[in-house]
Amino acid sequence: MLRNRFYKAHIGNVCFPRVRLTGPRTPIHRLLNLAEKFEISNLWIKRDDLICFGFGGNKIRGLEFLVGDALAQGADTLITGASPLSNHVRAVAAVAARYGLKMVAVYWGNQSEDYSGNYKLVRMLGAQVFFTGSTVRTSVDREMEMLALKLKNSGSIPYVIPRGGASVLGVVGQFLAVREVLKQFATRSIKPDVVVLPVGSGGTIAGWLLGSAWYKAPWRVEGIAVSKPAPESKAEVMRLVRDTEVLLGIKSNLAEDAIIIHDHYIGPGYGIPSLAGSAAIQLTAIHEGVFLDPVYTGKAMAGLSGLRNVQRIKGNEGVLFLHTGGQPGLFVPGQFA
Repeated sequence: MLRNRFYKAHIGNVCFPRVRLTGPRTPIHRLLNLAEKFEISNLWIKRDDLICFGFGGNKIRGLEFLVGDALAQGADTLITGASPLSNHVRAVAAVAARYGLKMVAVYWGNQSEDYSGNYKLVRMLGAQVFFTGSTVRTSVDREMEMLALKLKNSGSIPYVIPRGGASVLGVVGQFLAVREVLKQFATRSIKPDVVVLPVGSGGTIAGWLLGSAWYKAPWRVEGIAVSKPAPESKAEVMRLVRDTEVLLGIKSNLAEDAIIIHDHYIGPGYGIPSLAGSAAIQLTAIHEGVFLDPVYTGKAMAGLSGLRNVQRIKGNEGVLFLHTGGQPGLFVPGQFA
């Protein structure tokens, strides 16, 4: 059974249970047409949407360590949650199916027959689904803990993965992505000055900030918020960075002012398409043949364009855009404005 197949991964002096899901490095290539459109000297895209497992997306990186930890603890059930559009929940459901684990998905709000995209994939993967009946996101956290307690009392061994995988083990996967990118640029004469990425639960940007500081990367990280106001996101990101430093036994000396998050591109709200985000999806498809998603990367690309327009990103700077995946969201009714 795959359930017992994890290995010990060494990061510095620390050893972690890990499963291998990502395969070889995801590609980086130029966006020549968009670079011309945005009047940027060099524009690259990191294609984590092409991770070869579970419809891809960078959430898989963190799940290598989270699911490794679950297997090491003998878990038989994974519990996680978010919105019905969540890439993270879909990715967890795919990993659970692969390793013969039961899967419980908890969503905020109420069940609807109109849900498709990632929600439909989660159901296809055999997950048991619950809705909290509340639009408050933290209702998911309470429901997950209650379900975990019920499962324990019935003799199961559940493993709860926080919303979005935003935990120290999830951050470790993103931390290592920085090392991967540095290796990919090692043989190139030019390197990015800026990395632009979407910010939801905060795990991705926490890993990229910590990894960039620890590996002394030559770029700054600019986050584009898709769900929460910048002050709230920054506080959570700093907590994740500090907790991950403790886990890894490192000290990056990352300053609070290095956490740059722009919250002008959220639009009507999380999971609700914005006109700017939809325009960015269309622009990227037409000029590059690359599909972004309406929840994360469409808004992040709109942010990149906006930062260029206000000269936050200079024309002579090289920019790396992180494609975190999520294309199933394109097939949800009303998710493309």
